[in-house]
Amino acid sequence: MKPNTQQLNDLTIQVRRDILRMVHAVNSGHPGGSLGCTEFLVTLYQNIMDRKEGFDMDGMGEDLFFLSNGHISPVFYSVLARSGYFPVSELATFRLINSRLQGHPTTHDGLPGVRIASGSLGQGLSVGIGAAQAKKLNGDNHIIYTLHGDGELQEGQNWEAIMYASAKKVDNLIATIDLNGKQIDGSTDEVLPMGSIRAKFEAFDWDVLEIEKGNDIEAIIAGMNDAKSRTGKGKPVCVLLHTEMGNGVDFMMYSHAWHGKAPNDTQLEIALGQNYTTAESDY
Repeated sequence: MKPNTQQLNDLTIQVRRDILRMVHAVNSGHPGGSLGCTEFLVTLYQNIMDRKEGFDMDGMGEDLFFLSNGHISPVFYSVLARSGYFPVSELATFRLINSRLQGHPTTHDGLPGVRIASGSLGQGLSVGIGAAQAKKLNGDNHIIYTLHGDGELQEGQNWEAIMYASAKKVDNLIATIDLNGKQIDGSTDEVLPMGSIRAKFEAFDWDVLEIEKGNDIEAIIAGMNDAKSRTGKGKPVCVLLHTEMGNGVDFMMYSHAWHGKAPNDTQLEIALGQNYTTAESDY
């Protein structure tokens, strides 16, 4: 059975705690975008995706996910661990030498759940399209999900992939854009204005929908189920997910400053206090 909304909210709090503790322990990492996408990735893995037990790189007979903006690895690792892909205790090795949990996900150490190396931005959609086309060739009706940052769309390879996906009618693909309006050097409008991202995807003949409350689990469930219902109709699907960077920690929200900065001891204590849980499940 799928977890209910309260269980998903409880898991979201736990994942936020994981993110904060992971980046604090090594004074390195990207908490802002990770916190902003926590509700989405928790819901995707626990409610939306059709996943099978275990992990293999072929991924036959199940939905697949590809993380393109790999710097939000803390949330990805936490959700993978708490979805059963590897022991939760391994989160304590984040960004340590010889760890499988590097700052950006890699595949050479065989970490279950990680399908591509995504340290370089802008490549995840291309990989997702290839996987989606492979599923069509294999007669596998499952869906490919990808996640991208809005600032990441400034990378040119994305637009080649966006053009290709619609031209080749890759309609078993749902690409979600984390639309938080912020990147490492400031707001996306300050760094490189992109105008209407919706209009751009629609101009490339994608089916586009928006989740206005991208940090609300019920809204995410409704929006992603809507996205699933639009697959198989000749167009790739784009979800514009409106989130808040640093969501759940008041002093990290509404600013780009925490894109890639770890909290100090005092800040960690405050942040964990805002994400309190009675569960004895910290790693």
